[in-house]
Amino acid sequence: MQYIIMAAQLLTGLSLLVFVHELGHFLAAKMFGIRVTKFYIFFDAWGKKLFSKQIGETEYGFGWLPLGGYVQIAGMVDETQDSSKLSATPESWEFRSKPAWQRLIVMLGGIIMNIITGLIIFFFYLHQFEKSYTPVAEINKDGIFAHKLAQKIGFETGDKIMSVNGETPVRFEDVLSTKTILGGTITVERQGQMKTVQIPDDFYKELATGQKFIEPMHQEIFVEEVAKGAGAEKAGMKAGDKIVAIDSVKVERFSGLQELLCRKSNQKSIVSVERNQQITNLEAQIDSSGKLGFVPKFKLPYKEQNYTWANALQYSWVEGREAIMTQVVGLRKMFSGKIKATESISSPIGIAKVYGGTWDWGRFWRLTATISFVLAFMNLLPIPALDGGHILFLMPELLFRRKLSEAFLEKAQVAGMILLLGLMVFAFGNDIYKGVTGKNNITQVKPC
Repeated sequence: MQYIIMAAQLLTGLSLLVFVHELGHFLAAKMFGIRVTKFYIFFDAWGKKLFSKQIGETEYGFGWLPLGGYVQIAGMVDETQDSSKLSATPESWEFRSKPAWQRLIVMLGGIIMNIITGLIIFFFYLHQFEKSYTPVAEINKDGIFAHKLAQKIGFETGDKIMSVNGETPVRFEDVLSTKTILGGTITVERQGQMKTVQIPDDFYKELATGQKFIEPMHQEIFVEEVAKGAGAEKAGMKAGDKIVAIDSVKVERFSGLQELLCRKSNQKSIVSVERNQQITNLEAQIDSSGKLGFVPKFKLPYKEQNYTWANALQYSWVEGREAIMTQVVGLRKMFSGKIKATESISSPIGIAKVYGGTWDWGRFWRLTATISFVLAFMNLLPIPALDGGHILFLMPELLFRRKLSEAFLEKAQVAGMILLLGLMVFAFGNDIYKGVTGKNNITQVKPC
């Protein structure tokens, strides 16, 4: 069932993003009077399609191959038509008859729509799902708690976060952004002095193992749900209980609770909970994996800042910029040899796994917004067959009024398609290999 949910989320997210991307090209073409003969979500490879309907001059449809989509623009050399079909005198409604600046806008249309869509979804997500954030200024009242992994690279418990890569962070989650885990600097205040911690370029590998890094000094843990038959239920724990101590040892954060429970695996312990403003001591059996059997709900004992309409829009752009910068940094490190291609290139199989086997609307919208920005960036790359390739070939005409021949564009298009197909085969093969062998190049650290 989980694989069906993975596939459903992937197809829903990709359908939406492919639609808005191709709609961007479609609307821009129509704005300049260019005919669009086909509008397809997913590819109708070898003429096979799931659905199609002719409306006016355009055939709208769904293809069967979920690797993208396309609009067939009259008079344009692309993956749907070659230069042999463009030998006649250009018609006024053809792409090739329009000024270079208009053709540039048509090619940018999909990228612009993906950016706008990403902003809208992030805005919706922040305002309706996340709703609030913890300011760094609040966390700095007590400082951070540094786990062993953080201590290894130079953090200490009690450090106060002052800047990340030279910028002052507002939200605590911005401290743990990909700008830092892919290599960066964090400046902290320690006992009245400024210290700079350098994050190694390959730090993301250690974080991927599940090791704890830094977190707020204090965290309140509440019981959201109790598993039937588990030690928590038998001890009398109830939803809404706040866990305050294990065998009289005060619990100040969830990671601390996990460590305490791990040390007492297969033992009975006294769990102190706060219920109706009173402390109740419960004797509970901890299982062999160091669990009581409840779903935790966290709350930071700091003043939260609600997302307003204004700052939700502001942070929508911050999230989108972060998604794009992650791609920029990742590609740079991959081409410099600091990151392996097998670690950074994923196919739809890998993306589906990220969506997960349970349908969580918050996660779905956040991931879809991120992918929208990623698609915008990837389509801007100067590779023939991508929008960026078409834009690159428009530059000589825009700058020097020298138009490239349609025969050259056709050959470049073929080369680009071969390159993209090769990358897709590599990505699918890489994800399938990881799935079959279980080799994700990452050894997960178990909590106990």
